[in-house]
Amino acid sequence: MLLRRNIALTASALVLAATPVLTSCGFNYATDRVYTPAAGVNNRDASVDVLAAVVVSAQDDSGTFIASFANNNVDQEATVESLAGADGNTLQPGSFSPIKVPAGGLVNLANVGGIPISGTFKAGDFLPVTIVFGDGERVIMKVPVVRADGDYAGLDDSASSGASDTASPSESASPTS
Repeated sequence: MLLRRNIALTASALVLAATPVLTSCGFNYATDRVYTPAAGVNNRDASVDVLAAVVVSAQDDSGTFIASFANNNVDQEATVESLAGADGNTLQPGSFSPIKVPAGGLVNLANVGGIPISGTFKAGDFLPVTIVFGDGERVIMKVPVVRADGDYAGLDDSASSGASDTASPSESASPTS
């Protein structure tokens, strides 16, 4: 009886001692990974970070590319020169002037209008895009297409580009005296 008690106590002590050691085993902890609680995607591979990139779409086949560009170079201004489809995607961006990102600064396209795009896509798709910077660096990423409502309401100007918001006169019957 005494032998069983000693074995049980020894086994319990080993389990208690091993628990902290074994629970610290593992790789790729959730606390070690970058977490982005948003619909947009990030790319930090170039000297300019592309943050929270999305295509906001009010209707199928057109939308507005929205992202933030953070320049990691604190000494020199950077520019975003072009946006194009990648991996065989025939995405057609509208024309835009190069986007200047100040040294060590950030530019949010949601504040300056974004880049209109057209192609074959709808909300829920992921579009492969290539972003080219002024120094020749390229970033390829798959950007989600989100609906132009909720947090993204009012960010897609491409849907209204063909429509007119101004009133136009129309023929109507009017009473005559």
